[in-house]
Amino acid sequence: MNTPTTTTDDSLWIRRFQPRPDAPVRLVCLPHAGGSASFYLPVARAMPDFADVLCVQYPGRQDRRAEPLVDSVPDLADQVFTALLPWADRPLAFFGHSMGASVAYEVARRFEREKGIVAAALFVSGRRAPSAHRHETVHLRDDDGLIEEMKALSGTDSRLLGDEEVLRMVLPAIRADYRAAETYAPEPGERLRCPVLAMIGTGDPKVTEAEAAAWADHTEGPFALRVFSPGHFYLVRDHAEVIEAMAAQLRTILEQ
Repeated sequence: MNTPTTTTDDSLWIRRFQPRPDAPVRLVCLPHAGGSASFYLPVARAMPDFADVLCVQYPGRQDRRAEPLVDSVPDLADQVFTALLPWADRPLAFFGHSMGASVAYEVARRFEREKGIVAAALFVSGRRAPSAHRHETVHLRDDDGLIEEMKALSGTDSRLLGDEEVLRMVLPAIRADYRAAETYAPEPGERLRCPVLAMIGTGDPKVTEAEAAAWADHTEGPFALRVFSPGHFYLVRDHAEVIEAMAAQLRTILEQ
């Protein structure tokens, strides 16, 4: 199989930490609010050889720090969709954690609506279904309030939280992501046709089991819910089990 030619813009969005050019399926990983492509490095290393892992890098962080921020899930999904078009020469599966789950869902919708391409699977982690709305205003807090939220979720490297200068530098990107996640309201449309696996940690303050189970209402395909160990960032601790759950789903699809 041929690997698509990567344009300058594509190379900004897509990171392949463990390229597998002959893999029959591509797993696209979309980060959480404040996250970056490197968060998914363990996934890229641990996924079986049948999956080529594409990690998405949003604007406004790491080597894209100087670029304009995107504070809307639909706008972010539009740009990710465009960047992924050269990679759609084989089945695409999507994996998003927290805000990344909403972006993954919207990107999958765009592939179905615009290209008639049904995702191999949609893996949504630590995020309530689009229909399970909450009124949240973390993005309106001052910097100290935003930092308090990040510490409560334990989703930011403790070294970063202890470095005041670096932390203040990345807060605008984190705030923009929170604004995107908290103001997201999906447009009405057809349900997806792909399998959906929702994954959460017990006691996650950002999603209840019922809110995660509501993802079943957003697809015509098979749905399953897995509950892991406590916390919003359960997948850092349970990464081996999470990767195996996704790999098992993809393996089943490839064997059909």
